Amino acid sequence: MTRSSPADPATAPTRSRQAPWRTLSGLTTRGRCLLAAGVAAAVCSVVLNERDLLRVAVFVVALPLFVALLASASKVRIGASRTLLPERVPVGGHGEVQLDIWRSGHLPAGNILLEDGIPYALGSRPRFVVERLPQHRSVALRYPLQPSLRGVQQIGPLRATITDPFGLCEFERELISHSRLVVVPRVVRLWGMPAGAGIGSGDDGSIRLHAGQGETDVIVRNYRQGDDLRKVHWRSTARRDELMVRVEERPWRGGTTVLLDHRAAAHHGAGPGASLEWAVEFAASVGLHLGRAGQRVRLVSEHGRVLADTPGGGGPNHDNVVLDALAALQPAHERDITTGFDPAQGQELIAVLGTISNDSVHELTKFRPRGTRSLAVLLDTPAWAGGVSAPEHRAAATDESAALLRAAGWGVVVATPAMGIPQVWTELCRAVSPGASLLGGYA
Repeated sequence: MTRSSPADPATAPTRSRQAPWRTLSGLTTRGRCLLAAGVAAAVCSVVLNERDLLRVAVFVVALPLFVALLASASKVRIGASRTLLPERVPVGGHGEVQLDIWRSGHLPAGNILLEDGIPYALGSRPRFVVERLPQHRSVALRYPLQPSLRGVQQIGPLRATITDPFGLCEFERELISHSRLVVVPRVVRLWGMPAGAGIGSGDDGSIRLHAGQGETDVIVRNYRQGDDLRKVHWRSTARRDELMVRVEERPWRGGTTVLLDHRAAAHHGAGPGASLEWAVEFAASVGLHLGRAGQRVRLVSEHGRVLADTPGGGGPNHDNVVLDALAALQPAHERDITTGFDPAQGQELIAVLGTISNDSVHELTKFRPRGTRSLAVLLDTPAWAGGVSAPEHRAAATDESAALLRAAGWGVVVATPAMGIPQVWTELCRAVSPGASLLGGYA
């Protein structure tokens, strides 16, 4: 919950000592016409020597001046605060803003028109009219927020237009400046883990064998195309009658790296239905799901830049770090992926990729250790631009990229707009070892 409020307006008396011409600048067209009519009546009374007309002229001139002075003095005694409920709202969710308006001092305030500035992505601009503002007691006003685009949005400023009951003058004042609202990506609940999450568990086809008395355990798995033949474990191969290879030792830190390709050239579509927004929502859902499963999660860009790094265990702090990083993410302007190193630093990798060239595929795969799990969700981005998404009409470049990744030992799932995030995640869980059963799910 975020609360924004200015200093108490009663502590700023200098505002009421403004120049007379600034006070008169608040006169409306009706007030100016009345003032001009009074001056004209006074001139006529002098020319015609009519004292009664002069009395009327003095009243007509004094009325708008008195009302302008009263409204100008009363406007500095109006204060306000803004509260965001909550301070983080997911795309498509519902939030609320509460405005508290109060008046200090003894001078009355006329009708007050309040208008709070909000971006179009959060909904329509709210307006309120307060006819009688009580003294030393706040009036609570609320209006809803329905964000349609993620990002860090600025709400405000809150402007008040104060008018008198006769409509002779009005003054505008900024009561509150801007408040920061974080619109985070939509998070979808996922179930299950990739087969064999956590090396050595044996759930991805890897097997821990005791080689013999006095020897250390050996972790082996089935041979995959592209594996180094020097890592073949011949004793396990002879025992199982199929080619088995040793699994490289994992880094002590463990965890999973989620790579998000957010290059503008790699995605299609605009607004909430763009392929980039789907990729961001998928990365957010996976990051929170893995964190709540107890894994350390690193969120990196396609060039290896760390966006978020959280320990395992989940919780609000973990969720907020991941969601805040993705909320502020903007499209990158690079054309290709050029890392020059393993972006996962030896960890298990889940890459969410847009349109990717053959050179970029080679850049991603050549630095990955052979025995380390690498998964990829490859978006069929032309389908997000209004194209067909049927597999028989899929872009040739997408199929070629998927084939190259699979040849390098990666598990690949091609995602289309017709596929939901849970469906893609379920297929990704089975990508390493087809037919493997899903492990226990986490919210």
